[in-house]
Amino acid sequence: MTGIALLTVPTADPGDTAPFEVLAESGYRPIDLVSVIGKTEGNGCVNDFSRGLAAAVWEPRIPESAVTVFSGGTEGVLSPHVNLFVRDEKHHPGFDRGLVAGARRSRPLEPAEIGRAAQVDTVADTVGKLLAELGVTPTDVRLVLVKCPLLTSATIAALHTAGQSPVATGTYASMGFSRAASALGIAVALGECDRQTALGALGGGAGVWSARASASAGAELDDCHILVVAESPTAANPLRAVHGHMTDALDLASVQQLLDRVAAEGGTVRQIFAKAEADPTGSVRGFRHTMLTDSDINATRHARAAVGGLLAALKGDGAVYVSGGAEHQGPPGGGSITVIYELPTPDRNAAL
Repeated sequence: MTGIALLTVPTADPGDTAPFEVLAESGYRPIDLVSVIGKTEGNGCVNDFSRGLAAAVWEPRIPESAVTVFSGGTEGVLSPHVNLFVRDEKHHPGFDRGLVAGARRSRPLEPAEIGRAAQVDTVADTVGKLLAELGVTPTDVRLVLVKCPLLTSATIAALHTAGQSPVATGTYASMGFSRAASALGIAVALGECDRQTALGALGGGAGVWSARASASAGAELDDCHILVVAESPTAANPLRAVHGHMTDALDLASVQQLLDRVAAEGGTVRQIFAKAEADPTGSVRGFRHTMLTDSDINATRHARAAVGGLLAALKGDGAVYVSGGAEHQGPPGGGSITVIYELPTPDRNAAL
């Protein structure tokens, strides 16, 4: 099994093609890309066209087997960037395992299926196929990223005309339902819950969640773009990953525990992938927040800025992947988090 390398490249705008130059300078070709995971500077909501622009730039230039996942919203100190997961053919001496990654597109989802059981099943099935292709088990998985569709005004109107009921009557609300269905599909595929429990959670149950799921929704696609990142003994590279969850937007301690594990191995943090959401209870640690009652700025934007500031301070720069809306992606009010890091090259002389 071929391992991967990870390049994180700042972007000047959603249509920036400079990362292709960095890719070439690093000894890789576009055909080596497994996935492009980016943060763009739109509002992260339904009408965030920065995601579509970035996808339009990248999609024609990557292999058919690769997928893009663009998450809008770089509020606060978050900085626009792309994370390039590339196949690494090299065998790195001294390493007996490493990170592997696989990507797939699901079948297109019908508008009536978005946010419902069919989406849970479709995501679970696609993730299952990726696990089989990679030759890994659910316990090997460190992160599953999904970009999923949402309902537009046109698709909602068409459903009503056809006598069908959409999962939500508002486009923004449909984003949350789609993220939730994708996250629950991941949980089913990883054995974190069974299908019946997942479908029950679609009705509002908050006790079912995955610390390895990261889902975002957009109007720029009608299928699900899925990336699975796992550790495997069939690869030999210095990349590793640890995952966990934040219990709330102020949960510095949980993040620090992951970073302490990285430091204990002498590793260097390469990227942090996290989900964030406004606590649905309306308070954080007993203090009222206004993220859910602000009529000017969407709650997901508040949450991204808050968690983004915390993680950027720990990483040392703003090129952190923080996605808003964490339905079933970590506990309510918190979020899943995965840290990808690089180990130093073993000192072979010291071993002698």
